[in-house]
Amino acid sequence: MTTTSPRAVRFVEMTSGAMSALLADDRAAAQAELGFVLGDEFLTDRAKWLWQYRLDQLARDPSAFGWLVKLVVADGIVVGYAGFHGPPDENGMVEIGYTVDPPFRRQGFAKAIVAALLERAAAQPDVRTVRATISPTNEASLATIAGFGFVANGEQWDDEDGLELIFDRPSR
Repeated sequence: MTTTSPRAVRFVEMTSGAMSALLADDRAAAQAELGFVLGDEFLTDRAKWLWQYRLDQLARDPSAFGWLVKLVVADGIVVGYAGFHGPPDENGMVEIGYTVDPPFRRQGFAKAIVAALLERAAAQPDVRTVRATISPTNEASLATIAGFGFVANGEQWDDEDGLELIFDRPSR
């Protein structure tokens, strides 16, 4: 079962140049490259950790580019960023990740993002499973994935995020 959302979002590729500019606190250069205004969330320590992690990932595997972080745009405004942690693994699993910029939270964007990520995964024949890993204390994200058919599948320890609950669902 998929939850529908009244929000419409689209994804725009986040370029290596824009991630590098954000790492250097050059929001103006990142905005010029992407053609969108970026909120403060894009310059947080957590976001900068992600930009560096994704740049390192792309250096190791340039073919991962289309799977990684994207801007989330609604009505021409960037409301966050989202994507997959990488291309499908050997078992056809992809893991989703998303962040909604604080001024746009609690407005249905997270559910719209999850729906769009699931739609993208379902369109890829080599993707069989979609995973979400969420801190047990992140009630907003736990509520966001409810209704999308995710099933609890254990837990894991993440060096960056701590304890995470693992949720999986078929891609189609």
